[in-house]
Amino acid sequence: MTPHNFATTCCTHTCIPADSVTRIGYLILAAGKGTRMHSSAPKVLQRVLDKPLLGYVLDALADVPSDQVWSVIGHGADQVRAAFTDPKYHFILQGEQRGTGHALRIAWPTIEEHKLDYVCVVNGDTPCVPRTDLDRLIMACMAANAGMGILTLNLDNPTGYGRVVRAQDGTIRDIIEEKDCDAQTRDIHEVNAGIYVFSVPRCRHLLARLDDHNAQGEFYITQLVRLCTEAHMPVHGVSFTHACGMLGINTPQELTGVEDNLRTEIVAHWIQAGVSIRQPGLVSIGPDVVLEPGVQITGPAEIYGHSRITGGAVVESHCWLRDATLQACQVRSFSHIESAHVGTGAVIGPFARLRPGTIIEDQARVGNFVEVKNSVLRCGAKASHLSYLGDSEIGAHANIGAGTITCNYDGQRKHRTNIGSRAFIGSNTALVAPVEVGEQAVVGAGSVVTKSVPPQALCIARAKQTNLTGWKPKSSSTQKD
Repeated sequence: MTPHNFATTCCTHTCIPADSVTRIGYLILAAGKGTRMHSSAPKVLQRVLDKPLLGYVLDALADVPSDQVWSVIGHGADQVRAAFTDPKYHFILQGEQRGTGHALRIAWPTIEEHKLDYVCVVNGDTPCVPRTDLDRLIMACMAANAGMGILTLNLDNPTGYGRVVRAQDGTIRDIIEEKDCDAQTRDIHEVNAGIYVFSVPRCRHLLARLDDHNAQGEFYITQLVRLCTEAHMPVHGVSFTHACGMLGINTPQELTGVEDNLRTEIVAHWIQAGVSIRQPGLVSIGPDVVLEPGVQITGPAEIYGHSRITGGAVVESHCWLRDATLQACQVRSFSHIESAHVGTGAVIGPFARLRPGTIIEDQARVGNFVEVKNSVLRCGAKASHLSYLGDSEIGAHANIGAGTITCNYDGQRKHRTNIGSRAFIGSNTALVAPVEVGEQAVVGAGSVVTKSVPPQALCIARAKQTNLTGWKPKSSSTQKD
């Protein structure tokens, strides 16, 4: 199973020649709050197909040495770090967010320290950033000996974007943010895509000249265009035609629009790869999911994270999966599986829930309204109805009766329950952990098991039934509320 990289959806990646430049770094601007998202979460943690926006950008740069990629974070910095804990991710804190130019200033000492020749600046809210065009811009700047490069877009409706002002010879002279545009500039349809390349040695002296004399009172990275021009350093522009890959996400409407476009593309890819997807318009598959030919999925269904599903598996409608590994098994409707492994021939659901740490081995059965957490059901084991199995190991071909629960938490610590192979647990049994039930042992229905049961033993742990003859309830007139 080979994953398809949906972080570079617009085109095929072409690497920069290794001997063309000493070092190229990438700076991801990820410090913004995203006020228009109406969310307390940092903007770059907004999710598309259950994956944070920043994750898409980082994946697009996955082949770059990790010490040459940095994310500038600010609002909700601790949340961003918590979402990306791998040591390969490097962050630069922008404690006070005073604009993109200010972010570049904050990061510049790190850029200088790593002796970069060029640095490419991208936005962390652009999940479909096209890697090929980043490299095309870098190579074009190198060929033109430009001090700075910009990717631009031509939009029918440029509202909300900075306008690109070109000189008569076609070189870029300035970028004017929309709030600072006059009537003539507002009519320009070529806009700034928010992706830049800088020659580090040639631009280092310009950063000190950035000012905040604008409508927002911020330091704009775009001011460097005019500063480069004034310093007689050419600013090279590369036009990009597929606007969908370049536009950042600023509102819930834009988020859902990008998500729906990417969802449609991913589903179409897997259908073409031999996956049978019924009601494809109701199926969502995350960008890191891997499917084999012969998988069958019926919508509505959602499959996210690093889920892996092998050929022969069937996922019925109304199922939700994240980080699940399914072999050739059957997942029936309304089942919920997270960070769990299901073996060949196993049957899950309907209405089953597998929580993290669960392993369901071959031919095992987890039926309706059964919840399993951090447990192993060995080959052929069955829990068919209305049970909770937490922190437990269920032996091969053991049978768990309806209403069985493992009482795994004593208020302070979790404890394990071990049930031997071919054991039979009667209905409505409570197994108070830590406890063991031996191989081929039988536990009578309604038992509360607090001590271990030897192999091949019969355990009955319930109070003796008492019938009181001649007893009558109080009349309704004498009962108190």
